[in-house]
Amino acid sequence: MPKKKREPFTPDPDFVERLRDYNGNRVNGLHETTSRRPSMVWWAPDPDTTVFGEAQKWFYAREQPDDEMLELRTRRREVVATELPAVAPDQQARSPSEWTGELQQFVDAGDCEMTGVTALDPSWVFDHEEACLPNIVMLGVQHDYEELRHVPALQGGKDVTRQYLRAAAAAKKVAGWLRQQGYQADAVTGPMTGKILMIPPAIACGFGELGKHGSIINPEFGSAFRLSAVLTDAPLAHTPAREFGIDDFCSRCRVCENACPPEAIAPDKKMVRGVEKWYVDFDRCIPYFAETSGCAICIAVCPWSLPDVGLNLADKLRRRGERLAREQQAADTSSPEVDPKDLP
Repeated sequence: MPKKKREPFTPDPDFVERLRDYNGNRVNGLHETTSRRPSMVWWAPDPDTTVFGEAQKWFYAREQPDDEMLELRTRRREVVATELPAVAPDQQARSPSEWTGELQQFVDAGDCEMTGVTALDPSWVFDHEEACLPNIVMLGVQHDYEELRHVPALQGGKDVTRQYLRAAAAAKKVAGWLRQQGYQADAVTGPMTGKILMIPPAIACGFGELGKHGSIINPEFGSAFRLSAVLTDAPLAHTPAREFGIDDFCSRCRVCENACPPEAIAPDKKMVRGVEKWYVDFDRCIPYFAETSGCAICIAVCPWSLPDVGLNLADKLRRRGERLAREQQAADTSSPEVDPKDLP
Protein backbone atom coordinates (compact mmCIF):
# COMPACT_ATOMS: atom_id res chain seq x y z
CA MET A 1 0.00 0.00 0.00
CA PRO A 2 1.51 3.37 -0.98
CA LYS A 3 2.32 5.74 1.83
CA LYS A 4 -0.11 8.60 2.15
CA LYS A 5 0.15 11.70 4.27
CA ARG A 6 -2.42 11.46 7.01
CA GLU A 7 -5.03 14.17 6.77
CA PRO A 8 -6.31 15.75 10.00
CA PHE A 9 -9.61 14.18 10.98
CA THR A 10 -12.55 16.03 12.48
CA PRO A 11 -15.53 13.85 13.52
CA ASP A 12 -18.91 14.58 11.99
CA PRO A 13 -20.83 16.68 14.55
CA ASP A 14 -24.06 14.81 13.76
CA PHE A 15 -22.46 11.48 14.70
CA VAL A 16 -20.92 12.92 17.85
CA GLU A 17 -24.33 14.30 18.85
CA ARG A 18 -25.87 10.84 18.50
CA LEU A 19 -23.22 9.38 20.80
CA ARG A 20 -24.22 11.96 23.44
CA ASP A 21 -22.18 11.22 26.57
CA TYR A 22 -21.45 7.59 25.64
CA ASN A 23 -17.84 6.73 26.47
CA GLY A 24 -16.67 3.48 24.90
CA ASN A 25 -13.31 3.58 26.66
CA ARG A 26 -15.10 3.57 30.01
CA VAL A 27 -17.31 0.66 28.90
CA ASN A 28 -14.21 -1.22 27.72
CA GLY A 29 -12.60 -0.77 31.14
CA LEU A 30 -9.70 1.49 30.16
CA HIS A 31 -7.48 2.22 33.20
CA GLU A 32 -9.38 -0.29 35.38
CA THR A 33 -6.95 -2.30 37.50
CA THR A 34 -9.19 -5.22 38.40
CA SER A 35 -10.51 -8.00 36.18
CA ARG A 36 -14.14 -8.15 35.10
CA ARG A 37 -16.16 -9.58 32.25
CA PRO A 38 -16.40 -7.46 29.08
CA SER A 39 -19.41 -5.33 28.19
CA MET A 40 -20.83 -4.78 24.71
CA VAL A 41 -19.33 -1.61 23.25
CA TRP A 42 -20.49 -1.65 19.59
CA TRP A 43 -22.12 -3.94 17.00
CA ALA A 44 -25.28 -4.46 19.02
CA PRO A 45 -27.55 -7.07 17.36
CA ASP A 46 -30.47 -4.74 18.14
CA PRO A 47 -29.42 -1.05 18.21
CA ASP A 48 -32.72 -0.03 19.78
CA THR A 49 -31.69 -1.75 23.02
CA THR A 50 -28.42 0.15 23.58
CA VAL A 51 -27.37 3.66 24.59
CA PHE A 52 -25.22 3.94 21.46
CA GLY A 53 -27.97 2.60 19.21
CA GLU A 54 -28.66 5.91 17.42
CA ALA A 55 -24.97 6.22 16.55
CA GLN A 56 -24.90 2.65 15.21
CA LYS A 57 -27.97 3.37 13.07
CA TRP A 58 -26.23 6.52 11.77
CA PHE A 59 -23.42 4.22 10.65
CA TYR A 60 -25.92 2.09 8.72
CA ALA A 61 -27.56 5.12 7.13
CA ARG A 62 -24.26 6.76 6.18
CA GLU A 63 -22.83 3.95 4.07
CA GLN A 64 -23.62 3.49 0.39
CA PRO A 65 -23.24 -0.22 -0.41
CA ASP A 66 -23.45 -1.44 -3.99
CA ASP A 67 -25.43 -4.47 -5.16
CA GLU A 68 -22.56 -6.86 -4.50
CA MET A 69 -22.17 -5.65 -0.92
CA LEU A 70 -25.92 -5.91 -0.32
CA GLU A 71 -25.90 -9.47 -1.64
CA LEU A 72 -22.94 -10.43 0.58
CA ARG A 73 -24.72 -9.05 3.65
CA THR A 74 -27.94 -10.81 2.76
CA ARG A 75 -26.07 -14.10 2.42
CA ARG A 76 -24.31 -13.56 5.74
CA ARG A 77 -27.60 -12.90 7.52
CA GLU A 78 -29.06 -16.04 5.95
CA VAL A 79 -26.09 -18.11 7.11
CA VAL A 80 -26.29 -16.70 10.66
CA ALA A 81 -30.03 -17.47 10.77
CA THR A 82 -29.55 -21.06 9.60
CA GLU A 83 -30.71 -23.53 12.24
CA LEU A 84 -28.23 -26.13 13.39
CA PRO A 85 -29.11 -29.82 13.31
CA ALA A 86 -30.31 -31.57 16.45
CA VAL A 87 -27.65 -33.18 18.61
CA ALA A 88 -27.35 -36.86 17.70
CA PRO A 89 -28.32 -39.20 20.55
CA ASP A 90 -25.12 -41.24 20.39
CA GLN A 91 -21.71 -39.66 20.96
CA GLN A 92 -18.96 -40.76 18.61
CA ALA A 93 -15.77 -41.90 20.36
CA ARG A 94 -12.38 -40.43 19.45
CA SER A 95 -9.35 -39.38 21.44
CA PRO A 96 -8.98 -35.64 22.13
CA SER A 97 -6.09 -35.39 19.66
CA GLU A 98 -8.14 -37.20 17.01
CA TRP A 99 -11.03 -34.79 17.50
CA THR A 100 -8.75 -31.80 17.03
CA GLY A 101 -7.09 -33.45 14.05
CA GLU A 102 -10.50 -33.83 12.41
CA LEU A 103 -10.78 -30.04 12.21
CA GLN A 104 -8.26 -30.14 9.37
CA GLN A 105 -11.07 -31.32 7.09
CA PHE A 106 -12.54 -27.81 7.17
CA VAL A 107 -9.22 -26.27 6.16
CA ASP A 108 -8.81 -28.82 3.38
CA ALA A 109 -12.32 -28.04 2.12
CA GLY A 110 -11.54 -24.31 1.99
CA ASP A 111 -14.08 -23.38 4.68
CA CYS A 112 -11.36 -21.66 6.71
CA GLU A 113 -7.58 -21.33 6.77
CA MET A 114 -6.78 -21.91 10.45
CA THR A 115 -8.25 -23.79 13.40
CA GLY A 116 -7.41 -24.04 17.07
CA VAL A 117 -8.95 -25.16 20.35
CA THR A 118 -8.80 -23.83 23.89
CA ALA A 119 -10.76 -23.99 27.13
CA LEU A 120 -13.40 -21.36 27.82
CA ASP A 121 -12.26 -18.69 30.26
CA PRO A 122 -15.29 -17.12 31.99
CA SER A 123 -13.63 -13.69 31.70
CA TRP A 124 -14.14 -13.89 27.92
CA VAL A 125 -17.95 -14.12 28.21
CA PHE A 126 -19.84 -10.84 27.78
CA ASP A 127 -21.57 -9.70 30.95
CA HIS A 128 -25.01 -9.87 29.31
CA GLU A 129 -24.51 -13.50 28.22
CA GLU A 130 -23.99 -16.96 29.68
CA ALA A 131 -21.84 -19.68 28.19
CA CYS A 132 -21.55 -23.08 29.84
CA LEU A 133 -19.87 -25.21 27.16
CA PRO A 134 -16.25 -25.83 28.20
CA ASN A 135 -14.29 -25.68 24.93
CA ILE A 136 -13.89 -23.17 22.11
CA VAL A 137 -12.99 -24.05 18.55
CA MET A 138 -11.53 -20.97 16.87
CA LEU A 139 -11.67 -20.54 13.09
CA GLY A 140 -9.68 -18.07 10.99
CA VAL A 141 -10.44 -16.99 7.42
CA GLN A 142 -7.84 -15.09 5.43
CA HIS A 143 -8.45 -11.86 3.54
CA ASP A 144 -7.66 -11.42 -0.12
CA TYR A 145 -4.97 -8.78 0.36
CA GLU A 146 -5.36 -7.39 -3.15
CA GLU A 147 -8.93 -6.53 -2.20
CA LEU A 148 -8.33 -5.58 1.43
CA ARG A 149 -5.58 -3.08 0.59
CA HIS A 150 -8.21 -0.70 -0.85
CA VAL A 151 -9.75 0.05 2.56
CA PRO A 152 -11.46 2.20 3.63
CA ALA A 153 -12.92 2.29 0.10
CA LEU A 154 -15.90 0.05 -0.68
CA GLN A 155 -13.75 -2.49 -2.56
CA GLY A 156 -11.82 -3.28 0.61
CA GLY A 157 -14.95 -3.20 2.73
CA LYS A 158 -16.55 -5.84 0.55
CA ASP A 159 -13.72 -8.23 1.27
CA VAL A 160 -14.23 -7.65 5.00
CA THR A 161 -17.90 -8.60 4.56
CA ARG A 162 -16.95 -11.53 2.33
CA GLN A 163 -14.67 -12.97 5.01
CA TYR A 164 -17.24 -12.45 7.76
CA LEU A 165 -19.59 -14.46 5.56
CA ARG A 166 -17.02 -17.24 5.17
CA ALA A 167 -16.28 -17.21 8.90
CA ALA A 168 -19.97 -17.50 9.77
CA ALA A 169 -20.48 -20.34 7.29
CA ALA A 170 -17.45 -22.17 8.68
CA ALA A 171 -18.68 -21.84 12.28
CA LYS A 172 -22.10 -23.15 11.32
CA LYS A 173 -20.56 -26.06 9.44
CA VAL A 174 -18.23 -27.05 12.28
CA ALA A 175 -21.02 -26.70 14.86
CA GLY A 176 -23.35 -28.81 12.71
CA TRP A 177 -20.69 -31.50 12.33
CA LEU A 178 -20.05 -31.65 16.09
CA ARG A 179 -23.78 -31.94 16.78
CA GLN A 180 -24.00 -34.83 14.32
CA GLN A 181 -21.23 -36.50 16.33
CA GLY A 182 -23.40 -36.27 19.45
CA TYR A 183 -22.01 -33.16 21.14
CA GLN A 184 -23.44 -29.77 22.01
CA ALA A 185 -22.11 -27.01 19.76
CA ASP A 186 -23.02 -23.33 19.38
CA ALA A 187 -21.70 -21.15 16.52
CA VAL A 188 -20.44 -17.66 17.39
CA THR A 189 -20.09 -15.28 14.45
CA GLY A 190 -19.20 -11.64 13.81
CA PRO A 191 -19.24 -8.77 13.40
CA MET A 192 -22.32 -8.45 15.65
CA THR A 193 -21.59 -8.97 19.34
CA GLY A 194 -21.95 -12.63 20.30
CA LYS A 195 -21.49 -14.53 23.53
CA ILE A 196 -17.72 -14.21 23.83
CA LEU A 197 -14.75 -12.07 22.94
CA MET A 198 -13.01 -13.59 19.92
CA ILE A 199 -9.44 -12.34 20.17
CA PRO A 200 -8.39 -13.70 23.62
CA PRO A 201 -9.32 -17.35 22.86
CA ALA A 202 -7.75 -17.05 19.41
CA ILE A 203 -4.48 -15.97 21.04
CA ALA A 204 -4.77 -18.74 23.65
CA CYS A 205 -5.17 -21.45 20.99
CA GLY A 206 -2.20 -20.37 18.87
CA PHE A 207 -3.52 -17.91 16.29
CA GLY A 208 -0.80 -15.37 17.10
CA GLU A 209 -0.12 -12.39 19.32
CA LEU A 210 -1.98 -9.16 20.00
CA GLY A 211 -0.66 -6.29 17.90
CA LYS A 212 -0.45 -2.59 18.65
CA HIS A 213 -3.56 -2.05 16.49
CA GLY A 214 -5.66 -4.27 18.77
CA SER A 215 -5.89 -7.20 16.35
CA ILE A 216 -4.06 -10.51 16.18
CA ILE A 217 -0.88 -10.84 14.12
CA ASN A 218 0.64 -14.11 12.97
CA PRO A 219 3.30 -15.01 10.39
CA GLU A 220 0.87 -16.87 8.15
CA PHE A 221 -1.71 -14.12 7.55
CA GLY A 222 -0.36 -11.05 9.30
CA SER A 223 -3.40 -9.15 10.53
CA ALA A 224 -5.42 -9.91 7.41
CA PHE A 225 -7.91 -12.47 8.72
CA ARG A 226 -11.25 -12.68 10.52
CA LEU A 227 -12.51 -14.94 13.27
CA SER A 228 -15.48 -17.05 14.21
CA ALA A 229 -15.89 -19.65 16.94
CA VAL A 230 -17.77 -22.71 18.11
CA LEU A 231 -18.54 -23.37 21.76
CA THR A 232 -18.77 -27.10 22.43
CA ASP A 233 -18.58 -29.88 25.00
CA ALA A 234 -16.74 -32.16 22.57
CA PRO A 235 -13.49 -33.37 24.21
CA LEU A 236 -11.05 -31.80 21.78
CA ALA A 237 -7.37 -31.48 22.61
CA HIS A 238 -6.30 -27.89 23.22
CA THR A 239 -3.75 -26.29 20.90
CA PRO A 240 -0.95 -24.23 22.48
CA ALA A 241 -0.39 -20.49 22.25
CA ARG A 242 2.42 -19.34 19.95
CA GLU A 243 4.83 -16.43 20.25
CA PHE A 244 7.02 -15.02 17.50
CA GLY A 245 8.41 -11.83 19.01
CA ILE A 246 5.53 -9.81 17.56
CA ASP A 247 4.87 -7.99 20.82
CA ASP A 248 8.42 -6.65 20.88
CA PHE A 249 8.21 -5.86 17.14
CA CYS A 250 5.08 -3.77 17.70
CA SER A 251 6.75 -1.84 20.49
CA ARG A 252 9.31 -0.60 17.95
CA CYS A 253 7.04 -0.30 14.87
CA ARG A 254 4.79 2.73 14.25
CA VAL A 255 3.29 1.89 10.85
CA CYS A 256 -0.32 1.43 12.00
CA GLU A 257 0.06 4.18 14.59
CA ASN A 258 1.17 6.67 11.94
CA ALA A 259 -1.46 5.55 9.41
CA CYS A 260 -4.46 5.89 11.75
CA PRO A 261 -6.43 9.02 10.68
CA PRO A 262 -8.09 9.64 14.08
CA GLU A 263 -4.84 8.86 15.97
CA ALA A 264 -6.54 6.14 17.98
CA ILE A 265 -3.52 3.80 18.25
CA ALA A 266 -1.31 4.50 21.25
CA PRO A 267 2.49 4.05 21.25
CA ASP A 268 2.40 2.12 24.53
CA LYS A 269 0.22 -0.38 26.33
CA LYS A 270 -2.72 0.50 28.56
CA MET A 271 -4.34 -1.11 31.58
CA VAL A 272 -7.71 -2.57 30.55
CA ARG A 273 -9.85 -4.53 33.04
CA GLY A 274 -6.79 -5.53 35.03
CA VAL A 275 -4.56 -6.47 32.08
CA GLU A 276 -1.81 -4.34 30.52
CA LYS A 277 -2.10 -4.68 26.76
CA TRP A 278 -2.19 -2.86 23.43
CA TYR A 279 -5.38 -0.85 23.21
CA VAL A 280 -7.11 1.20 20.52
CA ASP A 281 -8.87 4.32 21.81
CA PHE A 282 -12.51 3.52 21.03
CA ASP A 283 -13.76 7.08 21.31
CA ARG A 284 -11.20 8.30 18.77
CA CYS A 285 -11.67 5.30 16.47
CA ILE A 286 -15.42 4.96 16.23
CA PRO A 287 -16.27 8.29 14.51
CA TYR A 288 -13.85 7.56 11.68
CA PHE A 289 -14.93 3.92 11.60
CA ALA A 290 -18.55 5.02 11.24
CA GLU A 291 -17.85 7.61 8.55
CA THR A 292 -15.84 5.16 6.41
CA SER A 293 -18.14 2.14 6.94
CA GLY A 294 -15.53 0.07 8.68
CA CYS A 295 -12.04 1.56 8.10
CA ALA A 296 -9.57 -1.42 8.60
CA ILE A 297 -6.61 0.75 7.57
CA CYS A 298 -4.48 -0.51 10.47
CA ILE A 299 -4.96 -4.12 9.38
CA ALA A 300 -4.12 -3.40 5.75
CA VAL A 301 -0.95 -1.35 6.42
CA CYS A 302 0.49 -3.75 9.01
CA PRO A 303 3.86 -4.97 7.65
CA TRP A 304 2.93 -8.52 8.64
CA SER A 305 -0.14 -8.43 6.37
CA LEU A 306 1.86 -7.91 3.17
CA PRO A 307 1.91 -11.11 1.07
CA ASP A 308 4.91 -13.40 1.70
CA VAL A 309 6.34 -11.13 4.40
CA GLY A 310 5.18 -12.61 7.72
CA LEU A 311 7.11 -15.87 7.65
CA ASN A 312 10.34 -14.06 6.74
CA LEU A 313 9.79 -11.54 9.53
CA ALA A 314 9.15 -14.33 12.02
CA ASP A 315 12.37 -16.08 10.95
CA LYS A 316 14.36 -12.86 11.37
CA LEU A 317 12.89 -12.31 14.81
CA ARG A 318 13.68 -15.91 15.77
CA ARG A 319 17.31 -15.51 14.69
CA ARG A 320 17.54 -12.16 16.49
CA GLY A 321 16.17 -13.74 19.66
CA GLU A 322 18.68 -16.59 19.45
CA ARG A 323 21.55 -14.13 18.94
CA LEU A 324 20.49 -12.01 21.91
CA ALA A 325 20.17 -15.15 24.05
CA ARG A 326 23.70 -16.22 23.08
CA GLU A 327 25.06 -12.78 23.86
CA GLN A 328 23.32 -12.77 27.22
CA GLN A 329 24.63 -16.24 28.01
CA ALA A 330 28.15 -15.17 27.10
CA ALA A 331 27.84 -12.07 29.28
CA ASP A 332 26.57 -14.16 32.20
CA THR A 333 29.42 -16.65 31.77
CA SER A 334 32.09 -13.97 31.65
CA SER A 335 30.79 -12.03 34.63
CA PRO A 336 32.99 -12.58 37.71
CA GLU A 337 31.31 -14.18 40.64
CA VAL A 338 30.80 -11.85 43.57
CA ASP A 339 31.60 -13.01 47.07
CA PRO A 340 28.66 -12.12 49.33
CA LYS A 341 31.25 -10.86 51.89
CA ASP A 342 32.31 -8.14 49.45
CA LEU A 343 28.79 -6.74 49.14
CA PRO A 344 28.07 -3.50 51.07
